[in-house]
Amino acid sequence: MTTADSATRQDSAAPQDSAALPDPAGLPDFAGLPDPAGPPPSPRCSGPHLVPLYRELRRRGLTDFAEASAVAGVPERDRERSQEALLALGLIVPAGSAHVPTHVLRAEDWRPDSGAVAAVEPTMAMMRFLEQEHARLQEDSARADRAYRTLKTLAGTYLQAEVFDHAEVAAEVLTDYGRIQQVLEDMVDLAQRQASAMYPTRPGRLDPERLLDRDRRRLDRGVRCRSVYDRAAIADPATAEVVARRAALGVEVRIAPVVPVNLVAADERFALVPIRPNTPGEGAILIRGEALVRSYLTLYEYCWHMAVPYGDDAAASAERGGDGLSAQQRAVLRMLATGTKDEKIARTLGVSLRTVSRLISELMQELGASTRFEAGVRAHRLGLLDGGPSVTRAT
Repeated sequence: MTTADSATRQDSAAPQDSAALPDPAGLPDFAGLPDPAGPPPSPRCSGPHLVPLYRELRRRGLTDFAEASAVAGVPERDRERSQEALLALGLIVPAGSAHVPTHVLRAEDWRPDSGAVAAVEPTMAMMRFLEQEHARLQEDSARADRAYRTLKTLAGTYLQAEVFDHAEVAAEVLTDYGRIQQVLEDMVDLAQRQASAMYPTRPGRLDPERLLDRDRRRLDRGVRCRSVYDRAAIADPATAEVVARRAALGVEVRIAPVVPVNLVAADERFALVPIRPNTPGEGAILIRGEALVRSYLTLYEYCWHMAVPYGDDAAASAERGGDGLSAQQRAVLRMLATGTKDEKIARTLGVSLRTVSRLISELMQELGASTRFEAGVRAHRLGLLDGGPSVTRAT
């Protein structure tokens, strides 16, 4: 191929390359774009200078950069910055008096023997840039992964052993409401197996939607969520609505006749209890370490087993506060709980055995029990055996 043919072919290709380039008037500032081989160039270069310069370099192929800059109309004061910008984008590479292989160009000890540069086809420059960025991201990700594994190992073998296992008592007094809420948020994220809570009164300042959001996040991670409510607390309509929504989400809810203290626990590692149980608004104590948290969880498990599941017949009775039982039925309950036989119950109440049988059947149906013993246990859990009005013997 003759030199004239080569020039003709390059000239015919120039319009196609130029059409693929953006309008110089709308081209943004190229400064700050990352350099695949290092930090971004510090000099700033105006976009309109780069487009005509790159077109000229593409037309020439291997050429002297200063010469091409002069032909493209780049002011001398901007030539060095223009070269750095094009190098950073990978649109040109330094060259010697002849083309140099890529592996030689990348060698740290290689230096060009002239001011010649070679223009790179835009698509190839973009692909090379993306590949280099991808390699850098992979390296950064691998470095972050190594750091994560190291920190996780340290936290698991040192921090957990020193803080959680060996500490007899690790407690922090919290009096700021915002700080307490942040601790509760942290406990949501840190719970791995189960989250346990019990409420002797209806929640005070806690936003119900926030509580439900915490439930969803734990349940989505497969954490078992349990809550025990005081029977008197769910008599409040707003609290009863929240309890119903929590149960619908999948929280295991139980109702107890008495809940001794506010308690929120995450596994066996963290627990939050009030400073003074009778005045929970004064603040809370954050407890860390299995040695102490286990003691509170023992109390929790006792309350859990003494409570009745929310939603069954017994729990429904708890929500009604036992108002559906007459004084006569309560008296029968107390005598059943002490093992009194039907004949003695009949004599005590002054009624027939048939009436006693009917009363017992009604009680078992009301409590959702299938045996007399089960009825006694449920009545005890619901607090129906404590006190109560006396029954006058029928005459």
